[in-house]
Amino acid sequence: MDLKQIHELIKIVNKSNIGEISIEDKDGKVTIKQKEEPVVTVAAPAPQVYTTAPAPQPAAAPAAPKAEAAPKADNLITIKSPMIGTFYRRPAPDKPLLADVGTEVTPGKVVCIIEAMKLFNEIESEIKGTIVKVLVEDASPVEYDQPLFLVEP
Repeated sequence: MDLKQIHELIKIVNKSNIGEISIEDKDGKVTIKQKEEPVVTVAAPAPQVYTTAPAPQPAAAPAAPKAEAAPKADNLITIKSPMIGTFYRRPAPDKPLLADVGTEVTPGKVVCIIEAMKLFNEIESEIKGTIVKVLVEDASPVEYDQPLFLVEP
């Protein structure tokens, strides 16, 4: 296999969804693999944006609310993302929110949808309580085990 044929194979692999291709002939064997970095780089910035966004709000607030927030946080339970994907608060753009601040949740109640690889997964609450804070904005990427909601039991 000559260099021109190898370059053509690389172009074909880059334009397609093929992850890896191996070709063997009398001259030898060639294996071409696509990089998996784009998947990691798309998902990696999301937690940094969301961890820095809430930080300025408490800093701008007076010292007294900070002291009150600490005891409240002790009894709050976090609903976390069970997968990597895109977080949606509605089942469809024209439908109402599945869960918002003040919504009563019970085990089995759908609180959000996470799209992963073109599949829409309903995320159900495993606890009973009231949602006190939504930690992720609609249509935002989320990581595995990223906090989504704070619930007061």
